[in-house]
Amino acid sequence: MTTPKAPSSPSERDAAILSDRRFVGHPIGLAFLFNTELWERFSYYGMRAILLYFIVDTIANGGLGLDQSLGEAIVTTYGASVYLLTVIGGWAADRVLGARRATLYGGVVIMAGHIFLALPLQQTAWLGLILVAFGTGFLKPNVSTLVSHLYSMKDARRDSAFAIFYMSVNIGSLLAPFVVSALRMVGGYHLGFLAAAVGMCLALITLVLGRKQLTSTVDEISNPLSPNDLKKLPIKLLGIVIACVAVFFIAAMLRGALSEGFTQEIILGGVVDAISLVSIALSIGYFVLMFRSKKVTASERSHLMAYVPLWIGATLFFMIFEQAAAKMATYADSRTNLDTGLFVINPELYQSVNPAGIVLLSPLMAVLWVKLAGKFPSTAQKFSIGVLLAGLSFVLLAITSDMFPGATSPWWILAVAFLIQTVGELCLSPVGLSATTRMAPRAFASQAMALWFLTSAVGQSLAAQFISGLEDHPDTVFYWILGGMTTVFAIALFAMSPWIRRHMADVELTDAIPTIENAEKKA
Repeated sequence: MTTPKAPSSPSERDAAILSDRRFVGHPIGLAFLFNTELWERFSYYGMRAILLYFIVDTIANGGLGLDQSLGEAIVTTYGASVYLLTVIGGWAADRVLGARRATLYGGVVIMAGHIFLALPLQQTAWLGLILVAFGTGFLKPNVSTLVSHLYSMKDARRDSAFAIFYMSVNIGSLLAPFVVSALRMVGGYHLGFLAAAVGMCLALITLVLGRKQLTSTVDEISNPLSPNDLKKLPIKLLGIVIACVAVFFIAAMLRGALSEGFTQEIILGGVVDAISLVSIALSIGYFVLMFRSKKVTASERSHLMAYVPLWIGATLFFMIFEQAAAKMATYADSRTNLDTGLFVINPELYQSVNPAGIVLLSPLMAVLWVKLAGKFPSTAQKFSIGVLLAGLSFVLLAITSDMFPGATSPWWILAVAFLIQTVGELCLSPVGLSATTRMAPRAFASQAMALWFLTSAVGQSLAAQFISGLEDHPDTVFYWILGGMTTVFAIALFAMSPWIRRHMADVELTDAIPTIENAEKKA
């Protein structure tokens, strides 16, 4: 029996990888990327599950001792910054690093951030958060790209691959709160953050070990900077940093830095406002650039007009949906009776409801969309349903906040709110990314994807502003305002759906939604 000849060139190795079927009919490289993403999401969602409690807990208990509303605004702004930084991470991969290196370097920065958070020193906590945000901004938009490199464009296994990859996201995010919660009970917050660091370390080990199972194209730079532009890059980066610092100082001044000085509260409030301003300004800039560009055809401009209300709807959806680690974490800790009668729930375990719901409901939703394909609902109507469910989840919490004062709300009410949002996510998130790819002007395909990620950045920025502005009001007011405005917009969006459908008739799908879109958004 002869031993197969080892590939002697990158092209031969790539061909061997593309035809590989060793992992449930897929290239073995998918197994390595599956585990990389599983452990990275474990680290991210594990840290996020206890982040608010760490920020607002007393210093004596190992926390940072900040006020509740400021802590919620910081957690929300942290989430916004991650999505804002994906714009830079995606650009860096396309122009300077390549997808694999951007993913690897981002992972190293994430692990360093978790290690700083794990140190029992208050001074290192903020540095840790900054590093995790930057690292995730580089890793998040690029790790899914590595999966796509395992398949040719016409490979029928591509959608199946992303469905498998998507499961790694939900397994990691489902398990993380249980592990981190147990460790926090034993050794405090810093032991929980250490578990996140270990998870990221396992992700990096898996990524490095699987390097030879990835095609050589993962290191290619799709649109490299010219030597002249590369020389100018440090100056441009310095300009961006100076601009961001200027925005922060303006925000801090408006917060009262001139009269009160740069206190911790004013510094953190200035950061919240600065990230909000940058997120909103960048989004508006993208839209203006596309509408005014001569490269955009009349048909594409029509698509773009129809995309605007969908984008606003997605922004409102994520304004509520991403409160899982902020206001809803507060509801779990201080407004919920955690005794089920059989056992007592740790509040951070509610963070597992969404991934568990995704695992259980995704197959049912996929079957439903197949049966309804080409009929009801259209893309805009699916968006409307998703936005409406997000709004109603907060209306539910507003009602129950009034009905059950203090920590008396039954444990299942918050779980129901999470499940309502999960169904909304399945209606909006995959449809949104798919619609973005179909409605984007050809000359702005990459920028349009960045614009989609900015829905979460802007949504969370708006939520942070509401949290700060309503800090002297009961949480019930917050739930009513955000839930009410989102519900009203959902109804308006549903009324606009015939107009939107006319403007996107030539790109409207008549078949089921590909699983790849859902995987890329969640991952």
